[in-house]
Amino acid sequence: MKEFERKQLLERVERESSTIGVDIPESIEIQGEAIDLRSFVFEIKRRDSVPPGERDRVERAKRNLRRERLDRLAPIEDNEVSYEEGERLAASVIGIDRALEALEGLDAPDPETEAKRQEAADQKRWMNFLKKALGREDAGGGSGRTRF
Repeated sequence: MKEFERKQLLERVERESSTIGVDIPESIEIQGEAIDLRSFVFEIKRRDSVPPGERDRVERAKRNLRRERLDRLAPIEDNEVSYEEGERLAASVIGIDRALEALEGLDAPDPETEAKRQEAADQKRWMNFLKKALGREDAGGGSGRTRF
């Protein structure tokens, strides 16, 4: 592979917009084991959040995908493959990145939910401030004890 081809492939993989319009691979082989990646990601994303029992499984999958990404990128970086093989590896890395993006975004609440949560927290802080400003030291409205 020529140097400019290698740089072109690496730039394509590292481009921030590289995963736009890319499908998550149907399946992927990681460390000799075939994984139904698309169905795994869709199964996890179908839920509003990752259940506690699934967190370890998702974190393990993300670690394995990151490791596989590096393993597939190394031959391109080290110029150890043909351009055609480099293109195939680059496409698979971008597919892995797409799956990782989907899995990384699981715990982040949607913007509307986050805005409502922020508004509720702001209102609570405002009410506590007003109670203290009006001379009610017990801003929590309880029996006067300090709550932890």
